[in-house]
Amino acid sequence: MSLKENINMVKEELNSEEKFFEKAVITERFVKKYKNLMITTVVAVIAVVGANIAYNANEQSKITAANVALIKLQEDAGNSDALNELKSLSPNLYDVWIFSKAVVDKDLEAIKKLKNSKALIISDLVKYELANDADSLNEYASKQDAIFRDLALLQSAVILLNTNKIEEAHNKLLKISQESSLSNLAKALLHYGVK
Repeated sequence: MSLKENINMVKEELNSEEKFFEKAVITERFVKKYKNLMITTVVAVIAVVGANIAYNANEQSKITAANVALIKLQEDAGNSDALNELKSLSPNLYDVWIFSKAVVDKDLEAIKKLKNSKALIISDLVKYELANDADSLNEYASKQDAIFRDLALLQSAVILLNTNKIEEAHNKLLKISQESSLSNLAKALLHYGVK
């Protein structure tokens, strides 16, 4: 190697070291300038993650406590402490318990009290249980999200057949979905029903 090559090699090394130090100084300035913002961001992320973990743990403990209260109620339906605990921990599960007990006991008043339940399934089931004539069954079946829509139509049609309103009954039976498990029964009523 010649002296000229050595000098060029030293210059290149110095230039690369100079660039390294220059980038280090730029990085140091950036860190100093945004140090508080970076610390705040890290602390905020840690706080959000911690709050989320605490919230999930709290919700899980509520679910567990509500399930324990429900098990106590299944063992002793008259346990008022467990009933109150279930009501405070999970109002929707409380409504399900009250509804199921009311249906078993055929307690129409208890069912009526659940008419405005916030549990969507319970409020729908209550509306179905309270529908006892052709008009109320038709009103229930006309709702798009009715769970027992086809069953309500079938019951309405049977009531209409019993009152000799054959044409109306056939119209109700034709509204039953072909995918429904009740479609065969509806076809049988249409076929064998009075014309």
